[in-house]
Amino acid sequence: MRKGEVLKLGIVPYMEGKEIQLKAFERVKKGETDGILILLQHPPVYTIGVSGGFDENILVPLAELKKKAELYKVERGGKITFHGPGQIVAYPIFNLAKWQKDVHLFVYKLEETIIKLLEEYGIKAGRKPKYTGVWVGDEKICAIGIAVRRWITWHGIAFNVNTDLSYFGLINACGITEFGVTSMQKLGINEDIEKVKEKMVDKFSEVFGIHFNEITLDRLAVIDNAKA
Repeated sequence: MRKGEVLKLGIVPYMEGKEIQLKAFERVKKGETDGILILLQHPPVYTIGVSGGFDENILVPLAELKKKAELYKVERGGKITFHGPGQIVAYPIFNLAKWQKDVHLFVYKLEETIIKLLEEYGIKAGRKPKYTGVWVGDEKICAIGIAVRRWITWHGIAFNVNTDLSYFGLINACGITEFGVTSMQKLGINEDIEKVKEKMVDKFSEVFGIHFNEITLDRLAVIDNAKA
């Protein structure tokens, strides 16, 4: 059983969340833990991955989009997506050398984690050919966009619990035009987001074969400063 740490946070500004990821990344890179799972929510923000598609996937004037949410270009794969309250963003900072150096397998396991999570709520979810993420019918409930450096992963997944889905109406989420998005709430499941987080941690542990000890953000900062 691999040993990791989990950090459960509330609503964290996007760039602050990125800094937390980088601190976790350094800890994993130094071999102090096999992986750190960060769970949080972001204030409304659109992010654009390295696949681009900026112009064709924003459906309103840029100024109008920026009135609704922040906008950042980021290092993960994929195109544009939305993060906001009611959506669990999970950042697994995992050293794939402790598993297998196989990015496709890692993405498959991320999808499997969410598929198993949804089974707990009686929701049948699956994969869709050509597209990453987790789908319920023709609607995506979980987007995936990762980056890998020195076989250590960062960025991650965005899982809609009770997200305001109207924000997705201003973009072609992930560059996809023929399918929509959904959430647990839209599917008739009204669950406290903190309870969903707990179940998500359990499923990460099951699928990735890792035992998590919970740490706090203060603890991560103390560790980071001590190693500087």
